[in-house]
Amino acid sequence: MKNKFTVLGCGSSLGSPWITNYSAKLKKNPKNIRTRCCAHIQKGDLSVLIDTSPDIKNQFLKNKITSLDAILFTHEHADQTTGIFEMRPFYWKNKKKIPVYASLRTIRELKNKYTFCFQQRHGYKPIMKANVIKKKFQISKNNQSINIEPFEVNHGMIKANGYLFEKIAYISDCNKISTKVQKKLMNLDFLIIDCLRKDKHPSHFNYSGAINFIKSVKPKKAILTNLHVDLDYFDLKKNLPNNIIPAYDGLSFNF
Repeated sequence: MKNKFTVLGCGSSLGSPWITNYSAKLKKNPKNIRTRCCAHIQKGDLSVLIDTSPDIKNQFLKNKITSLDAILFTHEHADQTTGIFEMRPFYWKNKKKIPVYASLRTIRELKNKYTFCFQQRHGYKPIMKANVIKKKFQISKNNQSINIEPFEVNHGMIKANGYLFEKIAYISDCNKISTKVQKKLMNLDFLIIDCLRKDKHPSHFNYSGAINFIKSVKPKKAILTNLHVDLDYFDLKKNLPNNIIPAYDGLSFNF
């Protein structure tokens, strides 16, 4: 089995189109139909999910993901977490709690909002085990393992986590990245980065912010994610340099 990274969803918090069918001026094409942000790492038979979007069930079915060994959370916002209860069948399948990795603040918020996942409630057994992370850690299964380094980025009024592994970084939600973190992200093979919209935003990189950051860290390939309805896939692709591409749901690459 090849090692594969998949962008399961690349849309902003309401996806595109919105529930009202609003999609601004996006061209009618499957690449502009965007579910909420999350991603998946497959390393051999080791399956690791980044965030549990509200669309996670369909994202798993569409991408034929049939196993799950761990979940990384970037932060606690609804568009990254509300699909968490959909993970129950993997607890039944694995016959053990699913390990969840996140910052201390995010773990506290998850336990508060989704108590039933972490503590016994009304006769239901907890399905997850919380792990607070600050530095590099390893996820293993059989003879496969992956080393992951979390790092903090600014996401408006809170800090969110990005994740670095195998010369790949995933940063779905941020508006500012420190110089210290920037040094860790130099010359990557792949950088998946927040690029919400054309205009400035208080908690996300806009188009020019994302492009400037990519230029400063010089990855071989950059992928723009968390795309709002004012950013059309085809318009972006036409105007971007060769090493930068817009994400679409189901975009994957081998590593």
